[in-house]
Amino acid sequence: MSKTWPHLDYLGWHETCSALHLYLQVVGKYRLASTPWLNHSWNATFYVTPRGLTSATIPDAAGIEILFDFHDHMVVGTSGDGRKASFALGASTVAAFHGDFVKLVSELGGTPLFHGEPNEVPFPVPFEEDYRERPYDPAATHRFHQALMAIDKVFKQFRTSFLGKSSPVHLFWGSFDLAVTRFSGRRAPIHPGGIPSLPDEVTREAYDREVSSAGFWPGGGGIDYPAFYAYAYPAPNGYRSAAIRPETAFWHDGLSEFILPYDSVQSAADPDEMLMAFLVSSYEAAADLGGWDCELLDCAHGLPGQVRPQDAARSKAATGLGDEKVEREDGASKGRYRLVVDGVEAEMTYSRAGEGLVIIDHTDVPAALRGRKFGERLVRQAVEDARRDGVAIIPLCPFAKAQIDRHKEWQDVLRK
Repeated sequence: MSKTWPHLDYLGWHETCSALHLYLQVVGKYRLASTPWLNHSWNATFYVTPRGLTSATIPDAAGIEILFDFHDHMVVGTSGDGRKASFALGASTVAAFHGDFVKLVSELGGTPLFHGEPNEVPFPVPFEEDYRERPYDPAATHRFHQALMAIDKVFKQFRTSFLGKSSPVHLFWGSFDLAVTRFSGRRAPIHPGGIPSLPDEVTREAYDREVSSAGFWPGGGGIDYPAFYAYAYPAPNGYRSAAIRPETAFWHDGLSEFILPYDSVQSAADPDEMLMAFLVSSYEAAADLGGWDCELLDCAHGLPGQVRPQDAARSKAATGLGDEKVEREDGASKGRYRLVVDGVEAEMTYSRAGEGLVIIDHTDVPAALRGRKFGERLVRQAVEDARRDGVAIIPLCPFAKAQIDRHKEWQDVLRK
């Protein structure tokens, strides 16, 4: 077990966690009010640093940055004209924190005008009216920061294997989660909204494109333990039944997301590897079942100091356009198509439902062959064989269905 992954006891520090959530909302609201809108609310988030969480530069006055320092347990503000102001993090009230922060921004020459009520929390109380005494556990907060550092590293490595539009790795103060999101490049259906204490227009703008998103919660919001999550919007058919790694990951009906408890990662022999498996497999499920153009969007994980090879320099073998032959093993009632590349096998299985009907029921393309259109080649071969043999296809397999939906010219073989 890695020492860089600390134990997190949500129930033991949930009061401090709740207070920290609201304190971040106060500062986040100031950044939101002072920064031009960037798609999907990316202009309002925080970023993990070796000392804590930063707002990055806020374009107010001479430029202001706010740092939650989880080593010295301070809120530190700096400005572009050399000014610096700070106050201590400790047992307090949200109202007192709000007052201290307004004073800090003023001392830095800024204008502390922002919306004064929290979002995405039940029964929100205006910041200036929240006089409930809240504890502050420095040791638990420090462990939380250590966990964020470990998670941030893996999330950023995961982000390097995607060429399409991707969010930064950032922390949303509304939902209080560290997240990274990939986009297919296609528009999404209008989101229904309905998130408590969040304007529907914000939700709909955030989800106006198809996404595969993953993140980390310290706890709360329906689960009383720290956990990783993954979801797709819109969720493609078959997504909730996808085989997500590792085995401790599961589908949560109430949240409509895959959940991986933090404890299973923290206690693993290789926490980084386990978390990466969750990130990769949940993305692959969304992309494969949703018919994303993975050949265009995916690439290998980035390596320090090594330039990513140009697409034009890829060999036929690297792009999956080589001479590998799709083989067919056909039985009386069942069969499969297989394609082997460098000793790695991709397969698609089918069943016969009478003399003139074939049901494609499963496709498996290992991670080593993803993004190279091998799955598409398996489906294409089945379509060509169906035309030759005069049979119809029912694509029960979500991946095969997504491929046939994308290729209108293949749809003549579907059962009418």
